[in-house]
Amino acid sequence: MTMQTVSLNRSYGGTQGVYKHASRATGTDMTFSVYVPPHQDGARLPVVWYLSGLTCTHANVTEKGDFRAACAELGLIFIAPDTSPRGADVPGDANNAYDFGLGAGFYVDATQEPYARNYRMWSYVTEELPQLVANQFPIDSSRQSILGHSMGGHGALTIALRHPDRYRAASAFAPIVAPSQVPWGIKALGGYLGDDKAAWRKHDAVALIEDGARFPEFLVDQGDADNFLTEQLRPELLQSACAKAGIPLTLRHQPGYDHSYYFISTFMADHLRWHAARLKG
Repeated sequence: MTMQTVSLNRSYGGTQGVYKHASRATGTDMTFSVYVPPHQDGARLPVVWYLSGLTCTHANVTEKGDFRAACAELGLIFIAPDTSPRGADVPGDANNAYDFGLGAGFYVDATQEPYARNYRMWSYVTEELPQLVANQFPIDSSRQSILGHSMGGHGALTIALRHPDRYRAASAFAPIVAPSQVPWGIKALGGYLGDDKAAWRKHDAVALIEDGARFPEFLVDQGDADNFLTEQLRPELLQSACAKAGIPLTLRHQPGYDHSYYFISTFMADHLRWHAARLKG
């Protein structure tokens, strides 16, 4: 697989790059960003995957996430994929809604037309992109972790639960924890996966835990001034599922914080230090 460099900049002694490649999974060009901290020649570094939320691209966290100083300090590679396939021929929502289609891939492999050809973000994030970056960057594949925001928090939690041997840590900012039970998720999972609710459960963190999936522990930050808290996010459902399953969950309610990148950037360094402690050795 070949990769094109879109931009390359220095930051905190490391390199912030944006890259593009032709994706087999989505049938489109895909753009992603990678921050590589300063390191000794020949070193292999732990990697943190960041999955973004609705309407976002790789650029949102790359430009607003305030992660580079902590990654440089901690020696972490930080990778941010896009949230969905893009292009003139990629189908979007018929009504141009923000919560389905372009910018809202929900980290699933669609089975329903007309989305099945391009909307294969699960395969892209868990298979194709990891293989590409492992061959291009100084990554220690035995030390990986994952985090995300909102829809990306949903993706991070479900990917960790289904690949517990791959990731040493998983955390989220304001995640959609039970998409099968909330409007955003019902629309997305129904549109991409059809009416088979059993298929939905494989992409629902609460349902996965109920069905026996396990992960060592989770960290979740949730702003209590988030407009989506009670209708779309519902962290109490994850708290209940983790308690019943015996999964340690640190759920921090942050007073006055909303759903924005001001919230994420405020607590990003906390999450990265938490990840770094679990990626040692």
